[in-house]
Parts: sequence; C-alpha cells; structure tokens
Amino acid sequence: MSITIAPFDAADPAVIDEAYRVGAAANDADLPDFPPFCRQRFEAMLTHPMPGTVTLWALARLDGVPAGYLALDLPQLDNTENATVELVVHPEHRRRGVGRALHEHCLRLLREQGRKRVIGMAVTELPGGPARSAAGAAFAAALGAQPALAEVRRRLDPTRVDQGALDALLADARAHAAGYRTVRWHGLVPEEYVADIAYLDGRLSTDAPLGDLEWEAEQVDAERIRGTERALAARGRRQYHVAVQHEESGKLVAWTLLDLGASTDWHAFQQITIVDPAHRGHRLGLLTKIENLRHLLAHEPAVRAIDTFNAAENSHMIVINEQLGFRPVDGWTDWQLTV
Repeated sequence: MSITIAPFDAADPAVIDEAYRVGAAANDADLPDFPPFCRQRFEAMLTHPMPGTVTLWALARLDGVPAGYLALDLPQLDNTENATVELVVHPEHRRRGVGRALHEHCLRLLREQGRKRVIGMAVTELPGGPARSAAGAAFAAALGAQPALAEVRRRLDPTRVDQGALDALLADARAHAAGYRTVRWHGLVPEEYVADIAYLDGRLSTDAPLGDLEWEAEQVDAERIRGTERALAARGRRQYHVAVQHEESGKLVAWTLLDLGASTDWHAFQQITIVDPAHRGHRLGLLTKIENLRHLLAHEPAVRAIDTFNAAENSHMIVINEQLGFRPVDGWTDWQLTV
C-alpha cells in the first residue's frame, strides 16, 4: 500500500476534478441531508480565493487512486499565527492511513508558514438526531487537538412556518424598533451602505461567542467586502440581505444575510446576523431575520430547508432562531491544535 501526497492549484483542472469527486463522495456519505457538493463552488475556491487568504491544496493518492485532499487556509490580513483546515478522505479509503498522512503534510506546511495553531471542524450526533459518524471527532482528538467551540446546526422548513405567529412576532419587533427602518437588497451591497456593512461584518469576530478559540478580531473594510462579493459570485452564491438603519444617524446598525448555492434551489444558509451593541434591546435581530426570510422566499419559492449554525452558548440568537422554527439537527465542534 502506497500513499503519495502532491500539491495542486488552479492550473491543475484534472486534479481539481479528482479532488472534487472525493469531496462529493464524502458529502453524500457524511451529510446526506446537505445539498449536493457544488462543483462551481469547489472550483472557484481555487480560482477565486477569499480576499486576504492564501489556500494551500494537496491531493492524497492511495496506490495511485485519489483518496483524500487537504485545503489549508492561511489568513494574511489578521490572525497570521492561525490557519484553518479542511481534511477530507473518500469513504472507500478511510482507516488506511490517508487522513494521518494528510495531517502530517499539513503540519509540515504549518511549520514552514510559521503558523502556531490550526482549526478544523467535525460533525457529531445529537441525542435523538440523525446518525453521524464519530470518526472526525475521534481523529481530531487522537491527533492532540482540543475541542474549542461547540456549535449546533439547526434547520428551518419554511413551508411549515406558522405565518400568523410570524406576523405577531414581526409586529412585536416593529413596536420595539421605533426610530429604525429596514432596508433590503439582493446581491451586491449598495455603495452607500458598504462602509457600515464592513463595520458590522468586522464585529462578528468580536461579538460572537468563540469559546476557547484563539482568534483575533478581523480587519474588515470596504475593499475586503467587495473582494468577498467577487469570490462568492464566482462560487455562484445568491445573496439576500436585510439591514436596519438608525433614522437619526443614517447608519446601518443591524444586518442579516441568507444565501443559496449554485447546485440547488431548495436549500439556503442563514449566514451572519449582527446588531451593533449600542443598538441592542430593540429586537432588531428578530426584525431583520423575519423580514429577510420573507425577502428570500419572495424570490426563491423553491426553498424547503434553511440551515444555520450557532455556538451552543449563544443563547440569545438560539432563542430567536427557535422562535422562527429552527430545530436542532447535529452538533459541530471546532477543534484547535497548537503546533
């Protein structure tokens, strides 16, 4: 049995295809309720990386057959001692040393790049939830990584939402939001809002619970927002936004985002929801989420599942999500390894 590992990049379309097929097989086996592994997204991760990030890729072969891949993200604008990793092994080639070989390759890269820690995620089964393999968590623990942040994925079926109850929640939220108004858009952030959105986006890395993760505040400006938009457009993501404007100052002080991928029309992700601390207590998070849910469905009526991830300790956002009808599916742990 022979395991070889070789780097690849955007100039290697045949190898990208081999890695994509590994990812698709793992996605189908490990997360059968997820949408199909999106080829456009995967290819664009190599051709259009996120701004301020360098990604190192490697493909593992077992006796010449593509068996796994590594994607190691190296932040360049902040968190320059950190890295995040995606390590994927084809279901047919697991428990044969491929994952450990990729991990050892990852460690060499981390040391070459002067990184002190690496963070990766693994799914876990919740009591009463669908079956999930414990192999990812066991693998991380065996390598010496520590569980740094517990998260839960929740799912909403919008066809089962009680619209009368939603109307009541929305009316209550609006009653608490005197002096504020909502704005919405689809796709690119309007130029007049981009500075405010950059500020709010940057707050996520300081305001959201991080558990024991060693992660610095991210430096987000208008240029980074525009670069992220270009990268997401290349991935085929369709984005729906609602923000709250403080009428007296004219500033956007809350914002939420829903988006869909290119591979399916039935699934969406609830992404960022953030409220500026100076404007909390007015139910702006609930207000934006309800309005954006209806904004999305007005344009994407085929959506039947919306997934969101929250830190298990983020009780405030969990309450809002469960008011809307989100229910737990599985657990996710951010594992952190000091190099």
